[in-house]
Amino acid sequence: MKFVPLYAFVLLVAGYSSSKALTKNDLPKDTIKAESKQVPTAYGPSHITRTLKQDRKGNIWMATFGGVYRYDGKSFTNVTSQVSSAHFFSVLEDRKGNFWFSTVGEGVYYYDGKSFQQFTTKEGLASDQVLDIYEDKAGTIWFGTGGGATRYDGKSFRTYKMNEGLHLTPDERRFLKDDNDVNSIIEDKTGKFWFATRGHAYLYDGKTFTLLTHEGTPFINVRTIIEDKKGAIWLGGLYGLWRYDGSRFTNVSERGVAYVYEDKKGVIWTSSLTNWGWSLFRYDGETLSTKNPTVTKVELDSDDTKTMLFGILEATNSHIWFGSGGAYRYDGKSITDFKKKEIN
Repeated sequence: MKFVPLYAFVLLVAGYSSSKALTKNDLPKDTIKAESKQVPTAYGPSHITRTLKQDRKGNIWMATFGGVYRYDGKSFTNVTSQVSSAHFFSVLEDRKGNFWFSTVGEGVYYYDGKSFQQFTTKEGLASDQVLDIYEDKAGTIWFGTGGGATRYDGKSFRTYKMNEGLHLTPDERRFLKDDNDVNSIIEDKTGKFWFATRGHAYLYDGKTFTLLTHEGTPFINVRTIIEDKKGAIWLGGLYGLWRYDGSRFTNVSERGVAYVYEDKKGVIWTSSLTNWGWSLFRYDGETLSTKNPTVTKVELDSDDTKTMLFGILEATNSHIWFGSGGAYRYDGKSITDFKKKEIN
């Protein structure tokens, strides 16, 4: 890969990570059973919604600032209503069918379908602010936290600090202060890891973290990184939408991007900032490699554009879901808002 590595460094075990092994005695002792107390409703969340995922049974899960909701196609259930009042941010169904819910301030909740266990800094997380959860090819769970990227192999936690070991001036370090506030983590087809942070973006090959740059300029406040079906890497953040084809970065859009998603047909969807607020944009898959890809803006009602759009999902029926001040569904023609309607 051809990068312009402003800073690349080999990480020593003592310098880049901290680990904490969990024994049976260390695991959270209290489990919270809440299944019997969950009450289905006909309407969805009315809070800020940050992540939407569909599980292997077809249920759609929504991490919101008012709890984690499950939609079975007919009704919505706040699964965490009896567990926590925290702001939930991310959802992951792991390969065993269990769920992980991240929060802003209370760490992570593990849910086996019947009861919950909470993991915090006491168990080994780098921070109790967790914005992303990712499972790699080996089944290891990664957490993007406010204090670095923490990985959990089922037995112990280890945290990776992106900018530890750098020899920087005080002024340079000031600009890297948010590099361990991790927004997004992926493992690409070659086994390398990509990290997006509030500071910059990094590539990790198992030994070395490399700061990602374009023509000598690092990417700043990258919110989402994905790999598409063809192996291209997409970055969405403060300075727009970028695609990396294995040799160079290309700027696809200068609009600020919060979330990037690829659907089954290879279409790239983004939530992007315009002069009027947040909107959905659809980039035609067949034109992505051209200089001027075909892009379509999905029009939303004015009230729906005020809150950041985040957490795009294509359901099995090809409908596009996304989060804002609630959960929304786009069927290709119209948008459905699932919030409870106020009666005048």
